[in-house]
Amino acid sequence: MKKLVFAMLMLAAPMVLLGAKEEDKTPHAGPKNAVAVIHGFGESHVKGVVRFMATEDGVVIRGEITGLTPGKHGFHIHEFGDCSSADAKCHGGHFNPEKKKHGGPHSEQRHVGDLGNITADETGKATFHMTDKLISLSGSHSIVGRAVIIHGGADDEKSDPAGNAGPRIAGGVVGIASADHK
Repeated sequence: MKKLVFAMLMLAAPMVLLGAKEEDKTPHAGPKNAVAVIHGFGESHVKGVVRFMATEDGVVIRGEITGLTPGKHGFHIHEFGDCSSADAKCHGGHFNPEKKKHGGPHSEQRHVGDLGNITADETGKATFHMTDKLISLSGSHSIVGRAVIIHGGADDEKSDPAGNAGPRIAGGVVGIASADHK
């Protein structure tokens, strides 16, 4: 009898594993939309909104930020959604669950939270639209509950640990959004 049970388990194991692989291919089961309302830290007057939408091609990120100095600004997801300290260090480092080196959004080596730069025009407004294939709104790469951080300078997309992007000047916590506000 033990041999029969063992044989049945051995035959069933591949089927269970195949089923698990099929489950991995299921469509995104978590939230479809998220939002971060951006506010300046300290004396900064930066503000805006960043929206995230899960699609089959990755997470679409679009936003409008005002009050920036003209030029490029590092744009990252940081590990904690804590906006409580005056020095803006409570957000932790870049979201990096795989312990990789810093890079840009198209680098082979990068933190999950490395989203590159946004560019402010001469009026201090940055309007952007991009798609990222590494972040998600559920699972191990979920950005929900983490912080979007905007830095005072450009991210060089290579220097560890944070791309020499300068001080954290603004940010907001990523929360689940209703489908009505795509």
